[in-house]
Amino acid sequence: MNDFGSKIYAAAQKAVKEVYDLDVAEGQLVVETPQDTKLGDYSTSIAMKLSRTLRRNPMEIAEPLVAKLAELLPECESITVARPGFINFKLKASALTAVINDVIAAGDDYGKNESGKGKHLLLEWVSANPTGDLHCGHARNAAWGDCIARMMEASGWDVLREFYVNDAGNQIEKFAKSLEARYLQIIKGEDAVEFPEDGYHGDDIRELAQAFYDREGEKYLDCDQKTRHDALARFGLDNNIPKMQRDLARYGITYDQWFFESSLHESGYVADSVQALTDLGYTYEKDGALWLHTSRILAENLKKAGKSDADIEKLGLKDDVLRRANGFYTYFAADIAYHRNKFAVRGFDKVINVWGADHHGHVARLKGAMDALGLDGEHRLDIVLMQLVKLVRDGEIVRMSKRTGKAISLTDLLDEIPVDACRWFFNAKPETQMEFDLGLAVREDSENPVYYVQYAHARICTLLKNLAAEGYAVPKAAEADLSVLTGEEEKALIKQLAQYPAVVRLAARDYDPSFINRYLSELAAAFHKFYNACRIKGEAENVLLARLKLADTARAVLKNGMTLIGCSAPEKM
Repeated sequence: MNDFGSKIYAAAQKAVKEVYDLDVAEGQLVVETPQDTKLGDYSTSIAMKLSRTLRRNPMEIAEPLVAKLAELLPECESITVARPGFINFKLKASALTAVINDVIAAGDDYGKNESGKGKHLLLEWVSANPTGDLHCGHARNAAWGDCIARMMEASGWDVLREFYVNDAGNQIEKFAKSLEARYLQIIKGEDAVEFPEDGYHGDDIRELAQAFYDREGEKYLDCDQKTRHDALARFGLDNNIPKMQRDLARYGITYDQWFFESSLHESGYVADSVQALTDLGYTYEKDGALWLHTSRILAENLKKAGKSDADIEKLGLKDDVLRRANGFYTYFAADIAYHRNKFAVRGFDKVINVWGADHHGHVARLKGAMDALGLDGEHRLDIVLMQLVKLVRDGEIVRMSKRTGKAISLTDLLDEIPVDACRWFFNAKPETQMEFDLGLAVREDSENPVYYVQYAHARICTLLKNLAAEGYAVPKAAEADLSVLTGEEEKALIKQLAQYPAVVRLAARDYDPSFINRYLSELAAAFHKFYNACRIKGEAENVLLARLKLADTARAVLKNGMTLIGCSAPEKM
């Protein structure tokens, strides 16, 4: 692949090492496109960055580097030095046009790499409590996690997509009690049965209780409470989980596996995992409960990372309860067992979780527990944190659905906003709280980024169709004279196409789909500039066919990128 920027970067690193025996510090070396493209296709200021270290004039530093770079970069027509010390790279025409052939040859695989080949990854995301509807925060988590899965697959990883169903513990008991109160109110009257203050007050609970009554009548009125709770919880979960699956599928998201927390308890694996920590000396009993030496585990890890005892003490590290005095295991114990299962039982090389930012304090604790179990949580478990979402319309925060009058669920959002727009807009940086502009998401103009990119793809498809009607088909590589593509807009578009594989690698490395979004916006802009500056129809046939080939190549990469983030690439708009 002709990822020129990356090639020049790597060559410059090597040249500095071989000529001056220096390792380039991060941030020192930048490869960019010069403002005046007449100077070259790429440029670096590394000679100026090294002048202080070497105590020499940047022009003097640059000259031997240029000689070495000429050996390392045969795709460059020239490598020159411009005052006060810029090194400029001009690519051969053949190197640029080879990009087009690379894209066509690779097809749908253009941009993919094998950095994760042979490695198995479990990606767990959303994993919302099955006690209610998916909401807008889940919508962001869902889009981001699905994109990460796609990017990791594009980097060669064998990815298993998993939803962890919290069908045990306090939230399920609260769910059952809430359903029980509404069920008994249907039978006895609303004033006759007190609703639990900490229960789930939503209309969905009323609807589920009514559906349960419609099916079972008063069958569960006089039975023992546990039997009634189990029946109500089972009914509620059997309704809610399929609804979650349907809503996510509508959003373009499916899972390979739905893993149930209850299976960990029923199989005894939670108890076994806690016993494993006990056997390793990481637990103790206090006040009838069993505790994990979390503070000790984290302190040991921090010391390995170079932290002093004084700095560690300031953190106020605390231990965690694994088994309560009543004999019930905590959610943390179940989470330890779940992640132990991922590594020790199912043998995944890497595990990625996408969590809400409110779980920030849980990250180090869970990694530490994996470290204590000898499973290298520090390096094998990665957690991506998502911040909250604010829905905005006309500058005002929107909290309620216009259709239902309720808090906005994923279903409500998809009723109002196209799936493509939702998925695009939720690909903002995960560590920042985002504002989702509902008005912008439905606009059909260049201000809407997803529309802008999709329009570029549709524009090319229309061009191809119109020229095909006139007898001009996209030529095969060998049939097009690509050497005529020498204009600045043509070269800029080709260089943009060449960047895509590197962008995919970076996005996968950082678990950050927004790399793809930004790239696609830049590619669409480069295409529109090319299209407006370089006439296709009416040109000499060799120029027409070459430009047609370039346009089709841009179409292919736009489609690959949109597919990678779970958006469509329409052929007409």
